[in-house]
Amino acid sequence: MIWKPFLLGPIFKAQGWDTSPFSIYPEKGENMWRDLERRAEKYGLPFNRAAEDLFPQNSVLAARAAIACLHEDWGHEFCRRVFHAAFVEARDISDPDTIADCVEACGGVPRIYLHMAYANAQKDALRANVEDARSQRIYGAPSFVVDDELFWGDDRLEDAFEWAKRV
Repeated sequence: MIWKPFLLGPIFKAQGWDTSPFSIYPEKGENMWRDLERRAEKYGLPFNRAAEDLFPQNSVLAARAAIACLHEDWGHEFCRRVFHAAFVEARDISDPDTIADCVEACGGVPRIYLHMAYANAQKDALRANVEDARSQRIYGAPSFVVDDELFWGDDRLEDAFEWAKRV
C-alpha cells in the first residue's frame, strides 16, 4: 500500500465548495462527528470532540511534512501521530510546533523535517499528489485505488483488499 498525502481543499473547490461538506451541511457534519465518536469507541481509539472547534484544519504543512517523513521507516507512525494530534489532542496541525512534536515523537529531528516541509520538492510533490487524486476522481479521504477501482471511506479498506486479490 502506498500512502500519498493530498489536500482536500482543492478537491472540494473543484466541486464548487469553499469548505468541507461537513461544514456546509450542518446535519451531515453533526452526524460525521457522532460517527467518529462511535467508530473510535468501536476500535478502542481515543477521540476528542473538541477537535470539531478546529475543523476543517489547514493541513498543508502536515501533508508536506508527511511526504518528507514517509521516506523514513517511521513515516506511517508520523501520519498517525498527526491524526492523534488533530483528533485526540485537538491541536492545530498547521502549527509548526505540533508537527515538530510529531516528528520528534517518531525519532526524527524536527528542524530537518520542518525545513523539508517548506522545500520546493515537498511543495511540488504535494501538488502532484493533488493532481493525481483529481485524475483518479478522488473526492474524499481516505480513498483507496486498486487498478482503476475507487473505494472511499475507512470502512471500505477491506473491500479494497479483497478487490486487490482479484486483480
